[in-house]
Amino acid sequence: MPGRIILLNGPSSSGKSTLAKALQALIREKRNEMYGIVSIDDFMKIAEDETIYEDDVFEISGDMCAKAIDEMRTAPGVIIDHVITSRRIFDQLREMLGAYALYLVRVTCPHEELLRREAERGNRCPGSAEASEKYLYPQEGYDLTVNTFAASPEACAAVIADALFAGPGKALYGA
Repeated sequence: MPGRIILLNGPSSSGKSTLAKALQALIREKRNEMYGIVSIDDFMKIAEDETIYEDDVFEISGDMCAKAIDEMRTAPGVIIDHVITSRRIFDQLREMLGAYALYLVRVTCPHEELLRREAERGNRCPGSAEASEKYLYPQEGYDLTVNTFAASPEACAAVIADALFAGPGKALYGA
């Protein structure tokens, strides 16, 4: 059976990386499975004051997919932390990862919180969070949406894990 890929898609500073780590830890603790993490931050090599364009993300997205496929050789699943801002990036991802079960999670938080987090981080070009929020693709059609402002990373991870592993009405991990 092909492995499972959990795709966390959301704007820059929405909490995807923190959520990916919390989800990985929860799956390891509750299911004794070690999911890999593939993060856009590991592939984007752009200076803090440099604007990130859709072409930049498209260029590294294939490498991210290749890394996820490589991880699937030894892991039961992979969590991808991505910022998808166009149909061509999304289509590339779906095509390259088509052999695996793909669970699509939209990661959100209020606009004001995105801006606050971006400023607090200090390692992103100002405006990245706002631009990636505006152009996030797809806007609809997710298997699940979590709000990292309304709930802790651990609570959001529990919601995702319950949806993936427990099925409707059978919470395993609690929120």
